[in-house]
Amino acid sequence: MSEGLFTQLLDLACGAFLLAAVIVLWRRELTAIVRVFALQGVALAAIPVLIGVHEQRWDLVGIGVGIGVLRAGLLPYLIRRALTALTAGQPRYGTDTGESRETQPLVNVAASLLTAAALTLLAYAVARPLVELDPTPETRALPVGLAVVLIGFFTLVTRRRALSQVVGFLLLDNGITATAFLAASGVPLIVELGVSFDVLLAVLVLQILTTRMREAFGTTDIDDLRELHD
Repeated sequence: MSEGLFTQLLDLACGAFLLAAVIVLWRRELTAIVRVFALQGVALAAIPVLIGVHEQRWDLVGIGVGIGVLRAGLLPYLIRRALTALTAGQPRYGTDTGESRETQPLVNVAASLLTAAALTLLAYAVARPLVELDPTPETRALPVGLAVVLIGFFTLVTRRRALSQVVGFLLLDNGITATAFLAASGVPLIVELGVSFDVLLAVLVLQILTTRMREAFGTTDIDDLRELHD
């Protein structure tokens, strides 16, 4: 693969990766958010695959394929299954109080998108000294990973539905993974396997917790649960 083609494909994958995180902030329907998260998993998997093909590191290509299976297939499936369990018995086109929609995030959509733009600029400013040390195609895309980390954390703290917060946590983890690949051209296989299994276990536990919350309290709105505690 030529250097020019590699740079173009890597920029395309990173652009799709960042765009998916922004769309998660824009959309409120949890089904749409899960679909966008799955597409982001495809973009994330493309990053190590492209780096592996370019550097002829087939172990990195294998890691990328495994990431695609986990982050674009298995994790969205688990979240979708939890969402189906939470919305069972609700009307297909219910009111805004349904579990299938993020009705009242702490920050509205317009402010969220402006914040995402500000966080992206902050990521580029913070990463600039690192890029100047070794201006390769991978390091020039490093701010994208940092931006998704910040956007994922912002999603985690501003969404009220438990499943939305799970997606925010996974966005944060995706950003960290992308940053590792772009900064260090990948991580050892055993490290990536350990992290992936930890994330999978966390999602399984959170899936069970959200279902139990729904059964016990009738909602997964964190603010409502806090009021019950008070």
